[in-house]
Amino acid sequence: MKKNMITGSKLWSIAMITSLLAACSSPATTSTTANAATSTTGTTKTVSVSEQTSVKYADLVSLDADDTNISWSEADSTAIKLNGTTATVTGSGAKAANGSVTISEAGTYVLSGELTDGQIVVNVADKGTVHLVLNGATIHDNDSAAIYIQKAGKAVITLEKGTKNTVSDGKTYVYADATTDEPDAAIFSKADLTFNGAGQLTVTGNYNEGITSKDDLKIISGSISVKAADDGIKGKDMVAIQAGTITIEAEGDGIKSTNDTDTTKGYVAIAGGTFDIQSGNDGIQAETALVTDGGTYNIVTGGGSANAPAKVEEGPFGGGGGGGWGGGTPPTDMGTPPDGEPPADMPEMPNNSGTNTGANTNGAAASNSANTTTTTTTDNNADADTATTATESTSAKALKAGTDLTVNGGTYTIDSMDDSLHSNNNVIVNDGTFNIESGDDGIHADQGLTINGGTITIAKSYEGLEGAIITLNDGDVDVTASDDGVNAAGGETETAANTAASTDSATTATDAATTSNISVTETTGTTSTTDQASQGTATTQQGRGSGGMGGAAASNNEFHINGGTLTVNAGGDGLDSNGSINMTGGTVIVNGPTDSGNGALDYDGTFEISGGYLVAAGSSGMAQGTSDASTQNTIVMTFPATQKAGTLVHVQDSEGNNILTFAPAKDYQTVVVSSPDLAKDGSYVIYSGGTSTGKAVDGLYTDGTYSGGTQVVAFQSTSNVTWVNESGVTTANTGMGGPGGGGGQGGFGGGRNRSQSGTTTDTTGTTDSAK
Repeated sequence: MKKNMITGSKLWSIAMITSLLAACSSPATTSTTANAATSTTGTTKTVSVSEQTSVKYADLVSLDADDTNISWSEADSTAIKLNGTTATVTGSGAKAANGSVTISEAGTYVLSGELTDGQIVVNVADKGTVHLVLNGATIHDNDSAAIYIQKAGKAVITLEKGTKNTVSDGKTYVYADATTDEPDAAIFSKADLTFNGAGQLTVTGNYNEGITSKDDLKIISGSISVKAADDGIKGKDMVAIQAGTITIEAEGDGIKSTNDTDTTKGYVAIAGGTFDIQSGNDGIQAETALVTDGGTYNIVTGGGSANAPAKVEEGPFGGGGGGGWGGGTPPTDMGTPPDGEPPADMPEMPNNSGTNTGANTNGAAASNSANTTTTTTTDNNADADTATTATESTSAKALKAGTDLTVNGGTYTIDSMDDSLHSNNNVIVNDGTFNIESGDDGIHADQGLTINGGTITIAKSYEGLEGAIITLNDGDVDVTASDDGVNAAGGETETAANTAASTDSATTATDAATTSNISVTETTGTTSTTDQASQGTATTQQGRGSGGMGGAAASNNEFHINGGTLTVNAGGDGLDSNGSINMTGGTVIVNGPTDSGNGALDYDGTFEISGGYLVAAGSSGMAQGTSDASTQNTIVMTFPATQKAGTLVHVQDSEGNNILTFAPAKDYQTVVVSSPDLAKDGSYVIYSGGTSTGKAVDGLYTDGTYSGGTQVVAFQSTSNVTWVNESGVTTANTGMGGPGGGGGQGGFGGGRNRSQSGTTTDTTGTTDSAK
């Protein structure tokens, strides 16, 4: 088994690294551990999110002297001069015959000239190192690999500085043995393969793949351009890239590792370099871990986000609801959308006097009438690991890891048909600059999604951030989504009916279950105080909006905000958690939905805020505030009518101190604000309209003077969460009243248990309340 060196003599393997990651999700500088509890009757589940230690390129990759050796001399090398269909060998260790050259001894071989139809074969019985120097060489084979490393301890291909080299194969291969399918790439190696040097290499894989190693594949330097009928660059045990300029045009995956039988292998590690990848399937895909320390990346997958299949958001009654614009494309007027009136096809509200006979969980529609047929649209993208099989064509993600995806830095410009960053387990972003357009999720983790830093702009997505447990510790995140901006969903609570395989093999991965950064402890006993089955009453959870659509117990999903900035523009829910939300710091700005089937805030458990600054504007029908258990105070203002996009909402205390001056990007009727400056028993005035001389960032004004607005209401705060309308203090949303009702009344209530996003399938079922 190969060992991977880290500082000193300590040896690390992928198994060790993933075990270390199992305890990771907040930066090493964070001394506190975030703990959240959700429960169902008889069982309490405690989820711990602990400190983060980053995995880097050097933790996974070790280089030896051969990997970095670019030197050679005529005296200590064998010269191979290519000339059309023949070759001349000067020196020992190689022979030319029938237009091909066979190298049988370890050593250095310098290739120059052109071979129009022939093969360079390396077959070294003693498993020594073969050093191939491409010194202005053009090699083409019509019916097999142009360079075939059949047997060697290691092969090193040096691209001589100042030279241009070309390697290509034909569209069909002829195999001596009908039972084999190797080689299948223009450059094919059954041994470790390393590229170095400062020259240029152009590889065309007309038959299948461009460059393949059945062992380790390393790129130390050089300018390498690959065009392939399938995968561009593939290493079975690992792909390690230290530097260089890599250009790939591939019908399949751009760069990938494939070992799915050994958890210590199958990874991709990149220290730096410049990457321009256009792929039909995944851009960079690791069977296990994917680690990037830096580099500049331009990645387009599946033709880009414009080619994504249309998706429909699961509405509050199980059918398609607001926010689901096909292919993750927001409407053209995303910044100034239509008014907040409910859609024309909004289902008729059940009678408030009746009893809601079913919980709307993942599309199981609640109904008060017998024999009601409901068509449910369930999001089943290739995201979560299940028994469902999938083909490679279903996955067109930009960065994809089978276990953990760790980004320590770099600059990323991504236009992906599928998720832009994806892991079947955990995603950890420590730094980097991201400009993302995604046809599905901007960043998706089946388990934990942790952001410790960086600048992330998701300009287009179906859902912006998605994971079972999402943690924002630092960084600057800006999300535009046609559905939910942030969606804490899935993970261990996701059912097979709502998930689909995301691997590009016929069998599905189960790594996420074994290498999670989420530790779960179950104890039996009575229902805890955080039991969400009681969320249907205003007395137990005013912020949820009592009597709402749910009534179902919250899942074990969480969204933690500990620092950084998060700006959301969402067609669906702004912040959505199938469990709870916890905020201790940072700044969060939400421009939520304009339809009353969604809310700027949507959670099934609790939203406890103890620090930071929160402002969330959106429609009123599903409006939620924060939870009464919060130690920081909140105001939830519902206006008597929809306010136009850009209309200032201003909150000040009785002494004229500014609490909030905000210009929502879209039409709105409800605004939630939580600030350290709010007092439980303070006196406040809310204004609408007017102007401010302050500086606006994402619509939020700081400093300056506010003037010219119309007073809407003056009131005295009475609790940790104060709901208010134009008449004064009121209560949280209650019952199943009509959408868009003023005064915080008549809303739909709380969050829906929404499954993870993806391509849609339709199932039809019948709900009969008489049963």
